[in-house]
Amino acid sequence: MKIDADDFRVPAGKRISLKKWPTLVRPLYKSKEQYQLLLAGQVEQLSALQRLHYASNRYALLLIFQAMDAAGKDGAIRHVMSGVNPQGCQVFSFKHPSATELDHDFLWRTTRSLPERGRIGIFNRSYYEEVLIVRVHPEILRSQGLPPELLDEKTIWRKRYRSIVDLEDHLHRNGTRIIKFFLHLSPEEQRKRFLERIDEPNKNWKFSLADIEERKFWKQYMQAYEECMSATSTRKAPWYAVPADNKENARLIISKIVVDTLEGLRMAYPKPGAERRRELQEIRKQLLK
Repeated sequence: MKIDADDFRVPAGKRISLKKWPTLVRPLYKSKEQYQLLLAGQVEQLSALQRLHYASNRYALLLIFQAMDAAGKDGAIRHVMSGVNPQGCQVFSFKHPSATELDHDFLWRTTRSLPERGRIGIFNRSYYEEVLIVRVHPEILRSQGLPPELLDEKTIWRKRYRSIVDLEDHLHRNGTRIIKFFLHLSPEEQRKRFLERIDEPNKNWKFSLADIEERKFWKQYMQAYEECMSATSTRKAPWYAVPADNKENARLIISKIVVDTLEGLRMAYPKPGAERRRELQEIRKQLLK
């Protein structure tokens, strides 16, 4: 089955309804063996494109992953990026902000970790947490030390969306291409995966009581995600809502979107100038002696 990235792209300027957005689509593979072959082929393509991306040194690529617990962010990053040279890839996971980070604007800590040209940066959670978990738990907002006049919940989220869009526009103008993935998981599938984490000893470490507490806020999180993606999915920095009830499907979709994005940059290996060619020929002569 051909993967069309536009099937999963959140339209710019339109309101998304996650109730109507699928968490499961028809399998993109006929067997486990075919899935492995398909993913291996895309990983190989991505590896070749990443080498070209690194050598051409013209663009940076930022991949942002957001999701509810157990949606498969870590596994998607691990499988899709398995063939990428670590020298050209950086992964950052953003947890609770430190005291120093709270003394800066909400974009500061992630801005410091943006990828350089020629590299792929991966944010496992990101500055979007500031309009997701902080919105669902307003007590976090009140603990951030902001001036009281900035804490109006009727306006603060709209202003933060604007700050995010402005940042992403700025990055695009300076050569950073941004892809944002929301792994769309159903509550029933999350329940199954939580039970697996309890029942399988080697997965116990993945589970905590905090996961169950956050599950109680499912409706509020879905509303926050809907408003966030509706406000910040743009032509230059799109959101992709990837059906995540089938992990293998999700990985194939994500890898295809990343490959398509890199191919769309129309990169080329640097061509040596006349002086460089003469230098290389002289070195060649010396090696042949």
